[in-house]
Amino acid sequence: MTMENKVIAITGASSGIGEGTARLLAARGAKLMIGARRTDRLERLAEELNAAGGSVAFRSLDVTDRADFEAFVAATEAEYDRIDVLVNNAGLMPLSRFDSLKVDEWDRMIDVNIRGVLHGIAAALPRFKAQASGQFVNVSSIGGYAVWPTCGVYSATKYAVRAISEALRMEHVDIRVTIIAPGVVESELADTITDPVAAQAMVDFRSIALTPDAIARAIAYAVEQPADVDVGTLIVRPTRSTI
Repeated sequence: MTMENKVIAITGASSGIGEGTARLLAARGAKLMIGARRTDRLERLAEELNAAGGSVAFRSLDVTDRADFEAFVAATEAEYDRIDVLVNNAGLMPLSRFDSLKVDEWDRMIDVNIRGVLHGIAAALPRFKAQASGQFVNVSSIGGYAVWPTCGVYSATKYAVRAISEALRMEHVDIRVTIIAPGVVESELADTITDPVAAQAMVDFRSIALTPDAIARAIAYAVEQPADVDVGTLIVRPTRSTI
């Protein structure tokens, strides 16, 4: 049960859960490729972690672009000669009521939260199959298990991550697939909410938010298990949460 020298690619690593996961896994000895659109943040994070003794490379990544995701995984392989784990973490959460008709935001959530995961699978799966090992860690949400007003589309995308992950696990018994379902966590996701009703509800909801390192520890737990142990689903939420 070790993290040392595992090659792990993390999407959405410029903030929140992705950044917290990079910090923890680097400290535990993993070799990382971190990706996001905000490369200035990635560069600062990589420099900090490398100065502390880590092994961290970075690359710009738009998960909605299949070719870009393929290049990201290829760059991981070129840097470290292989890839052991892909953490599909990138996501958006611009919540709103349906009658707000924020169709562009719905489309963007579908592109990032669903297509982004599928693009990651398309890029990493052939490599995992070729080496007869590998692990996908797909970040869903507590919203992938229940739905509330303003989160219909967001929850639909996170339910989709669960369905995709379960089918992938069943189809490939030589590859591990883990679903991480966070409850409310401190992050910049809420900053994308433009609907005032949903924004206010999120302020109240986040009063008990976990810090990203709580989710990072769950991801580390799943990755550190022996090769014959596949942690299927971890729901991680604040103790005070009622949902």
